[in-house]
Amino acid sequence: MSGGDYHFAIHKAPRASLRSFFSLRWSRINIITFRNSGFSLIELLVVIAIVSILAGILFPIFAASRSKALQAKCLTNLKQIASAWMLYAEDNNARACPSYYWSNGNYYSWDYSFIDSIPKLGLLGPYTKTGELNRCPAFKGNGWDRPYTGYAYNATYIGGDAMRDGASSVFIRKPCLISEILRPSRTVVFADAGFGNPVSACNYLRAPSDRVSGTFRNGTVHFRHSGFANVAYADGSVRATNTIYRYKPSYAPECGTLSEDDSAYDLK
Repeated sequence: MSGGDYHFAIHKAPRASLRSFFSLRWSRINIITFRNSGFSLIELLVVIAIVSILAGILFPIFAASRSKALQAKCLTNLKQIASAWMLYAEDNNARACPSYYWSNGNYYSWDYSFIDSIPKLGLLGPYTKTGELNRCPAFKGNGWDRPYTGYAYNATYIGGDAMRDGASSVFIRKPCLISEILRPSRTVVFADAGFGNPVSACNYLRAPSDRVSGTFRNGTVHFRHSGFANVAYADGSVRATNTIYRYKPSYAPECGTLSEDDSAYDLK
């Protein structure tokens, strides 16, 4: 220094050192941010517990909603089958559709007929137009070669019974006349049906006193809709009921009859 002149020396930090400094600082910030945004073990356990509780509450609700939807579809099917049954009677001198019979070696039934052993739409087919109506959406069981099943027809008092005689048959009990049904709103025509454990399909409903075609327990009502069974009556109405009679849980825990005697089935 001379003559009062002062010289200041400015020392610049190397660029590499600055980059290292800021890089280290940002790394520390990122670590702190990550740690602060994560879940602790206790928080995770709380979330899992809440999800489990919600699942326990919601799943039964969803299952019940699905069951109700299947029951509603089943009611619709039975309503249309009952309508087809009434139309058949109108076209056949007010006589009910036969339950079944044989002709020329072929088997004809209300829901399906087996022509040369091939299932085709049955006696109500010209009115139902589709076999899908014969399927209860909630039924799962042995269908005995029927493409769709789940319902049974009152053979004891409405559709009658036939006995095979060679290639044809003779009626033991003829189908009734509609005018013979004195209480149409109380006489069952079709219903959710099944027998045994596990439940298998039955297509002919039997009153408790019926012994013509073996035990009535092979033609019982199946209370498959959360303890309810859908029933179609002779006046065309369809209702659900959970009143079960002749209940034998050791034989068929979901099946029974609609009355202790024949009053829900007969023509009186």
